[in-house]
Amino acid sequence: MDLFLKILAAVPVTLLVTFGSFAIGAVLALPLVAARRSRFAVLRVLSKAVIDILRGVPPVVFIFILFFGVGSDLIRWEPLPAAMFGLGLISAGHLSEIYRGGLMAVQRGQYEASSALGLTGPITIAHVVGPQAFRVAIPGMVTWLISLLKDSSIVSTIGVVEIMFVANQSARSSADGLLPFVIAAVVYIVLGTPLAALSRWLEKKLSFGRRA
Repeated sequence: MDLFLKILAAVPVTLLVTFGSFAIGAVLALPLVAARRSRFAVLRVLSKAVIDILRGVPPVVFIFILFFGVGSDLIRWEPLPAAMFGLGLISAGHLSEIYRGGLMAVQRGQYEASSALGLTGPITIAHVVGPQAFRVAIPGMVTWLISLLKDSSIVSTIGVVEIMFVANQSARSSADGLLPFVIAAVVYIVLGTPLAALSRWLEKKLSFGRRA
């Protein structure tokens, strides 16, 4: 029971890393997807290169570079902010592509109708195209949030006291080295199951809405 309570006490930090990095990524993805769809070729090429790097580098490598590399010379990172910002940048790369997929799903006629009504580009995106694209992107965003919850375990490598950090420390000091990880796995399942159910429900609901 003591072991379970120790791991349970680390859940708020895990959730903070997960939702905090998701929020950072959700905001940073907006300029990336805007540049990705820009009429200027230079912006499109640069944004695509940035997105490919953010999506291609393994999260643990990226966080190590950010914390032990950049952090040691330019910025004095604390483990928690470094973890959230590192995963936030990676989230930006993935979420920008989810946003782009949502925008591409909006029919071209919506843009043409907005132009015929004299709406400016920003107003078209904010009030016409954006809400429709966001509706399409929601299931993918929730799916990424689930993946981010699992990836949050890697931040234990830089000293963030979350679920996996506590499980690893307990395994080293316990006679039964497997039990802490079993408990941690159960906690991750309990946290992730509602998100997985939400993702399936949203996908069915929104798919039904589009068919209707």
